[in-house]
Amino acid sequence: MTRIIYCNGSFHSETERTISVFDRGFLFADAVYEVTSVLEGMLIDFWRHMERLRRSLGAIDMDLKTSDQELLHIHRQLLERNNLHEGLVYLHVSRGVADRDFVMPDVDPTLVLFTQKKDLLNSPAIQRGYKVISVADQRWQRRDIKTVQLLFPSMAKTEAIRTGVDDAWLVEDGYVNEGSANNAYIIRPSGDIVTRHLSSRILAGITRRAVLRYARKAGVKVVEEPFTIAEAQGAAEAFVTAASLFVAPVVEVDGVPIGNGKPGPMVRKLRDLYLKECRNSAC
Repeated sequence: MTRIIYCNGSFHSETERTISVFDRGFLFADAVYEVTSVLEGMLIDFWRHMERLRRSLGAIDMDLKTSDQELLHIHRQLLERNNLHEGLVYLHVSRGVADRDFVMPDVDPTLVLFTQKKDLLNSPAIQRGYKVISVADQRWQRRDIKTVQLLFPSMAKTEAIRTGVDDAWLVEDGYVNEGSANNAYIIRPSGDIVTRHLSSRILAGITRRAVLRYARKAGVKVVEEPFTIAEAQGAAEAFVTAASLFVAPVVEVDGVPIGNGKPGPMVRKLRDLYLKECRNSAC
């Protein structure tokens, strides 16, 4: 079955719709995006993804006149047309089409959405735990804006896979910022969750926000401060969060096992808690 995509006001087969070579998303990575997870045919944390989308658009002075309610309708149409029950919806907004020029033009944006079928709940990597390596963070300084400038994270992820592990943690000034496409955490022997505080150094993850809120509600202490690779290697447990992963255990950093080298009980509880709570707010 050919996948159905949405592009600039209408639905098309993925094989019959193209984007101009003069689109600024292609020429300048002048675009932002969001990825919303789908469980049991429902959109997880949709409204918070739209809230972050508007923030990213505002940060690069881009205007999208399509309302959040209209975007919800498009998302639901894509789920229905593609018969998607579990997976992801990718939303992409570029500044639009104009002759190549460094000056940002005042043109209509390009809006594209598509679905990806994916097993979010039963990934083998989540069952065994993620292994990561540390890589020096060489991204631009506005990582809080969710742009499509993903070349360096892609390079870091590829290096990790070629090394024989699952992902890379990006390190700057001796501290872990985040993963290639996820937020990073450790759990101290005391049971405290530690993760880097929000700033332009990291993306304000939607799953991060929810997991920390649910953890605090459950009485878990959350400390928002940087941690080092050495601290991670000495932690009781570690994990990452992302829309495509939810809560995933990390069991090894730079070849050193964390704890007993297996997914720990607290991460499992956090994952179960998140999955229970997020279903209640799905739309």
